Amino acid sequence: MAGLPPSTATLARIIPDTTARKRPRPGERRVQILQTLASMLEQPGADRITTAALAARLQVSEAALYRHFASKAQMFEGLIEFIESSVFTLVNQITERESAGTVQAQRIVVMLLQFGEKNPGMVRVMVGDALVFEHERLITRMNQFFDRLEGQLRQSLRSAADANGSMTPTVDANALASGLTALMVGRLQRYARSGFKRQPTEHLDALLLRLTA
Repeated sequence: MAGLPPSTATLARIIPDTTARKRPRPGERRVQILQTLASMLEQPGADRITTAALAARLQVSEAALYRHFASKAQMFEGLIEFIESSVFTLVNQITERESAGTVQAQRIVVMLLQFGEKNPGMVRVMVGDALVFEHERLITRMNQFFDRLEGQLRQSLRSAADANGSMTPTVDANALASGLTALMVGRLQRYARSGFKRQPTEHLDALLLRLTA
């Protein structure tokens, strides 16, 4: 695999220890806000997270939150940016290292579901559960994220279909890319709605071998 997917711990690691001082350095508070929001989203069955609850967890005022983000929607956009950057960096690594299109597709699916498994709070953003009461543009952006992933799968699988001498490589690639994208979304939804008990990578290797044979 092309390395382990990053987790929300990545956000924590870029925050230096602040125990020796009262005020975080510039930019640290913004990261702390996103890290705390992601942590709160990891709680199974968590209700809609309000800025008041987030501020209370951080032990700051709501006004302090708005010094770093113009709105709660911007906070969620920060999480989405982390998801996009993390996932597509790994997608690029996979496509650079693997020449076989089928292997690329398999590893992209595994990587995405491993990322979700390591980042349960992010999963609630990815499947839209945490965005239901937020700005519509956030759901649109996550839909575009999966559209982009499907596009990469389609490209990889088209290459594989050509290499295998398919008479209908585009049709074959489109159908399988659509199915694999539905698999990813469905596995993430089940993970979130089971209270993070049903792992998204459950029996995944065997399933992918059958689907991409």
